This record gives sequence, structure tokens and C-alpha cells, in this order.
Amino acid sequence: MKQHYIAAAAAIALIALFPACEGKKPIDANTGAITVVTTNFPPYDFVRAVAGDTVQLSMLLPPASESHSFEPTPRDIIAIQNSALFIYGGGESDTWVDRILEYMDTTNMKIIRMMDAVDVVEEEIVEGMEDDEDEHEADETAEHDHEAAAYDEHVWTSPQNAARIVRAITDALCAIDGANAALFRQNAKDYTAQLDALDKEFQAVVDGARRKTIVFGDRFPFRYFADRYGLSYYAAFPGCSTETEPSAATVAFLINKIKVENIPVIFHIELSNEKMADAISEAAGAKKLLLHSAHNISKKDFERGVTYADIMRDNITNLREALR
Repeated sequence: MKQHYIAAAAAIALIALFPACEGKKPIDANTGAITVVTTNFPPYDFVRAVAGDTVQLSMLLPPASESHSFEPTPRDIIAIQNSALFIYGGGESDTWVDRILEYMDTTNMKIIRMMDAVDVVEEEIVEGMEDDEDEHEADETAEHDHEAAAYDEHVWTSPQNAARIVRAITDALCAIDGANAALFRQNAKDYTAQLDALDKEFQAVVDGARRKTIVFGDRFPFRYFADRYGLSYYAAFPGCSTETEPSAATVAFLINKIKVENIPVIFHIELSNEKMADAISEAAGAKKLLLHSAHNISKKDFERGVTYADIMRDNITNLREALR
């Protein structure tokens, strides 16, 4: 986690150099819209669904980038400082955020920590999974990381949690821009209805399935998803692991689990190199499919306007095949 501390230290130094405008609500100079900044894709898309083009919206994590190794630039720090609403996850990937917010004047901002909008659960190590040795550093500077990493940060992977986050975002937007509150409330009502429908469809897939176990030849950022729908799982690494190369024992365990339980699908996550899933697929005779956690999307998908709901609909199709 050393890169996060280096980035945070540099960011703290920048805050003093680029103070926010005092005494007024942050507004985009070109459009006159309030500015909203998010760290990654899920809240970006939720704001887009609720506010549309009434806000000036930006996402710090570039499309196709890995959130767990993200380091903020000076431009990112300025964007946060001068935003009306800033939304971040609050977990291990965002330890740098917590540190800079301690030194930032947030008087004219609203801040949403997505982990505060839901009931969080601890990231767990299941049978056969490798723990990330970096999580066991005992030096004092890593203490903050341990506190953040104790809970799984991928709260949005359950559509039910996504709806809770959307409601928190809507409340914040209405407080900032009362003139558009009726629009925000209606858009949020329509969007949460979509999320509720997705939730019901996922549950229907699981309820009607032959099996309740999924296997990942990858990290596993789906703890909230699995808990919501009563799924058990096996994976190479926990969701926030920085490891990408599993041991031979881990690969053998997953291959054996697929063969013994006759599991038809090995999953990988988005933006993965897929090497582990490829090897397990070939050895175990399982089909390789994507289960997309929506933490970020490709540049092509970003340009096409792919949404969280689009991603979840594809996940329904692939989950149905994995549980058949």
C-alpha cells in the first residue's frame, strides 16, 4: 500500500497550493452546472442516471484502469477540492482519499462514502483462496490500511446496495440543487425500479438453479452479491488482493473443485489478463465467462455509454449458465 501513502502525501502538499473557492457553491464556469466528482464507475453511472446533464460530472479513475493501483494527479486533487459533490467508495482502494480529506476544506462540499450507505461485511478468505501477504504488514504506517481493508469495498455489486447508494446520491443532489429536486427524485424513482427488477431477476435465476456455487479464476469482488443471493464461492484471491499469480496449490484446488462438483463455468472479472481462468478452463473443461463487478469499464464501453444496468443484465445471462 506504499503507493497510496506516497500519493496521499503529495496530494496533501497540493491542497495548500490550490485552495477551493470560498463562499460559493462549486459551479462549472462553462455550463453553470454544479460539479460532481466520483472516484470510479458505479457512482459515476448512478449520478448520470439521477442527474443527467444537469450536472458537470467527472470520474477520476480513467476507463480501463485498475482502481487498486490508482494514484491521484494534481488535477484530480483540484477537481475534488472544487466539487459540489464528491463520491468515493471508502475502502482499501481509497485510503488516499481519507487522508487528503483530513486536510481539505470541505465547507462547500457534500461528500458521500458509499460504504456508509450500506451494511458492510468483512472481506473473507474462503477455502483454497490465497491471502495477500501485503495485508499482513505490521508496520505502523499500514495501520490505516488494515482498518479500511477489514471490510469489502465492492458494495455496489448487489443491485439492492446500488439502490441504497442511489438514494444517498439523490438526497445530496437535492440538497445542493433544490431547483432540480423534483427531477432528481423522479429519475431516482425510475432508476431504482430498474435496480429492483434486476435484483428480482438475479434472485429468480438463483432460486431456479441446480447449483448455488460459483468459481472464479481471479479475484473475488462479489461478496455482497454472493451474500444477497445465497451463493457460495471459490476463488483464487479476495477482492482487493494485489496478487495476480496464484500458487500451483490454488490452481489445483480450483480445478479439482470444478471437476468434483461438475461446475460448468469458470469466471473471470473485468480488465483481467484472464490467464488463470484460461488455464483452469483448459484443465477442468469448464467454459470461461465474465462476471463483471462494474468497478470500471473499458474505453470502448465508456465511449458507447455502457451502464451499470447493462453490465448487470449481461451478468444475469452468464450467471444462469454457471448455475445450470
